[in-house]
Amino acid sequence: MPNRVTWHLSLLERLAAPALGVAVIVVWQVAVPLLGLSEFVLPTPWQIAARIFSEFSLLAANAAYTVFEVVAGFGLAVAIGIPLALAIFYWRPFERALYPMLVALQTIPKIALAPLLVLYLGYGWGPKISLAFLISFFPIVISTVVGLQSLDKGLVNLVRSMGSNEWQTFYKVRLPAALPSVFGGFKVAISLAVIGAIIGEYVAAERGLGYLQLQANARFDTALNFATVIVISMLGVLLYFILSFLEGRVVYQRELAK
Repeated sequence: MPNRVTWHLSLLERLAAPALGVAVIVVWQVAVPLLGLSEFVLPTPWQIAARIFSEFSLLAANAAYTVFEVVAGFGLAVAIGIPLALAIFYWRPFERALYPMLVALQTIPKIALAPLLVLYLGYGWGPKISLAFLISFFPIVISTVVGLQSLDKGLVNLVRSMGSNEWQTFYKVRLPAALPSVFGGFKVAISLAVIGAIIGEYVAAERGLGYLQLQANARFDTALNFATVIVISMLGVLLYFILSFLEGRVVYQRELAK
């Protein structure tokens, strides 16, 4: 009997999110005609889905442009953020000098930087990648530092007493312990990178999902506007789950190595 109850609870947990999503879509689909709303005001999910299929090539072409901006900005944030976090962790004067600057940079609304980035970098890839980088950089640095600092000092002392040098301690103990926190920062950062790229496309772009949404807005094409929002959301979710998959693989391998 307890196993049966556990199975039902597990099934309920798995179906909770899909069931809620289906319920929202059904209520939306039914409520729009009942309330007498036109497609211009609020299209139904069916109309949005039909628009996604009819404009698939247009949405895919612009999504590819946005994906490149997001991945490039996120990759740059990882390439710079991880070494910077290591420097902050291992060198206290560097932490005291840099932390206030990082916090100050994080408090600046990134939309306020967009016009300046366009002024300095033009209308090409530069502003969008830079915004994706700036908005995703801080979570990566902070999560990495917190992950490295969360390790029990007693465990570090134990490993060192067994003759391990700092590199061995880092590779065998610190890094595996910090990986969950690091990947947590990655997953937050990739979502923010999507936001940064879209903001950049709002300010200055000739392609991309943000640009396409502005064009749909200018033409009062609400269905295409919603379709673009859905694709942006799907893009963020897809990138998030790719990182979740990589996290499961990397952390699992590290656990085996230990």
